[in-house]
Amino acid sequence: MEFFDFGTIFFFIAAVVIFFQLRNVLGTRTGNEKPPFDPYTSQKPADAAQPQNGDDADNVISLPRKAGAEQPVKDFRSIDAVAPVGSLINDKLRAIRAMDASFDPKTFIKGVTLAHEMIVMSFADGDRKLLKNLLSKEVYEGFVAAIDEREKRGEKQRSTYIGVEKADITAVEIKGSEAHITVSLLSQMISSTLDRQDNLIDGDPEAVIEVKDLWTFARDVKSRDPNWRLVATEAED
Repeated sequence: MEFFDFGTIFFFIAAVVIFFQLRNVLGTRTGNEKPPFDPYTSQKPADAAQPQNGDDADNVISLPRKAGAEQPVKDFRSIDAVAPVGSLINDKLRAIRAMDASFDPKTFIKGVTLAHEMIVMSFADGDRKLLKNLLSKEVYEGFVAAIDEREKRGEKQRSTYIGVEKADITAVEIKGSEAHITVSLLSQMISSTLDRQDNLIDGDPEAVIEVKDLWTFARDVKSRDPNWRLVATEAED
């Protein structure tokens, strides 16, 4: 089998999956945590608050490596830009770079923000097929359980994904050659829930809310497999 580099796989998924599989659900997104819950029940509009199964090939999220030639292992400028020099996160990101010279945290974060939009959009639409291709088995089962409960109640999610306002790496763990990176995501959305008769039962179809998530991705950084797996999600207080 021909081996594709990280960027090739990422842009293939972005072009094919988003264009063909998500074209009919653009503008309908929501968020979720593990264990599953309705992420909008306790959220407030942003303007009111002034002061996170199948074969392995089907359970991955491809995040991009930096385009072009790999950076030298000793070039840590991109790491220093996202985590203070001397901090634990910086040290561990440098350790990942030492094992995989192509690792670039800024490009990694860009991939995470794209994955976030794709996943929350698919959750709102109840697109189990796409979710299965993006989530680990455990996370997938939690998302599907929430979708099942929503459908049993005859409810529908009507949401608009506005975008990720902020994404920061908050924790890094390395177990052998397997790296786990946790990202704090602050996104903005518009969401409402309707009953079987399309009556509004929750949310506001016009108010923008902020949703905070913590998502953790994992990958064997010494493997030729360039895919990062979404292994955990939770809401951030």
